[in-house]
Amino acid sequence: MSDQFEVHAELREDMGKGASRRLRRFADKIPAIIYGGDKDPQPLTIIRKDLEKSLENEAFYSHVLSVKVGGEDQQAILKDLQRHPAKNYVMHADFLRVSAKVALKVNVPIHFLNEETCKGVKIEGGIIQHQATDIEVSCLPAAIPEYIEVDMLDVEIGQIVHLSDITLPEGVTSTALALGEDHDLAIASVIAPKGGSTDEDEEVVADDAGEDEAAEDDSED
Repeated sequence: MSDQFEVHAELREDMGKGASRRLRRFADKIPAIIYGGDKDPQPLTIIRKDLEKSLENEAFYSHVLSVKVGGEDQQAILKDLQRHPAKNYVMHADFLRVSAKVALKVNVPIHFLNEETCKGVKIEGGIIQHQATDIEVSCLPAAIPEYIEVDMLDVEIGQIVHLSDITLPEGVTSTALALGEDHDLAIASVIAPKGGSTDEDEEVVADDAGEDEAAEDDSED
């Protein structure tokens, strides 16, 4: 992973909902917390515009971040974001400390390839449906992929792409598949367009038309 992200934070002393509300409204800062590892949780504040700028980069969500607090550099991942239910701006951020030797679970975004040239779309006129936009994986921090590619080129109408169809990087495993075959979740599929007729429908229509023509011939005789 080539990008390096730094999060500059300050320790937060004023706690509670009222204090958090004042931070967001008057200081244009966001309350946050960093926890995990062999250290106590630390409540933080982060400048809103700096965090929102970082969040524009998809890689920020799956990278190991350098969280700088009072001169100390802590390695962590972004574990959770709380957003305003109506306005969607960030209200709180959670960071989880990581160790280079300890595997962790993280959600990695999916990049779907060749959707426009997909056989089920370009040739058969189907529509791609996404059942998932990310995959939860388990791996060491250094092995976290920035994204996972799913190639849709040869997928036909009626076919479903499952977790088991995806090749993950070395050292990366699917947490769902680790639970067994019953957890082989659907990732994407190609379906017939609404109102579109299938080959079977067309055959039925053709048979019906043939029967009608035969009936007309009999009536003329």
